[in-house]
Amino acid sequence: MKKAKKATKATKTTAKKTAKKGGKFSVINELHNAILTIATASKNGLVKVKRSELKNVIENTFTQGAKKAASGERVRFPIIGVLARRDVKSRKAGKGLNPFTGEEIMIKARPESKKPRWSFPKTLKETFADKKNW
Repeated sequence: MKKAKKATKATKTTAKKTAKKGGKFSVINELHNAILTIATASKNGLVKVKRSELKNVIENTFTQGAKKAASGERVRFPIIGVLARRDVKSRKAGKGLNPFTGEEIMIKARPESKKPRWSFPKTLKETFADKKNW
């Protein structure tokens, strides 16, 4: 158990250093550090983690990642993609045509906003595009 405690203390200090430096948010590092804090070692050397604590750690890490993405940072989630913020420009009100009836309609103005954007990695896109996976 002494080794586990030393490792936990070391990871806490490295997490604090990266947070102070203003480094990029790393999902893997955050999960690793959080799991080390909740893991316990038994007498025979097995590492145990409670399911509820692990669930909370994963949810908190994803929430932290979403908050970092909302602040403008690109957050990489390994294998599944990248979460980033997209700035949507404002649009003035104007007239347009209904494509079905040809009737002239009024288009509402849209204020400037920021929305989440998810981009998938190339390998995942290729896997879905490959017909033998259908």
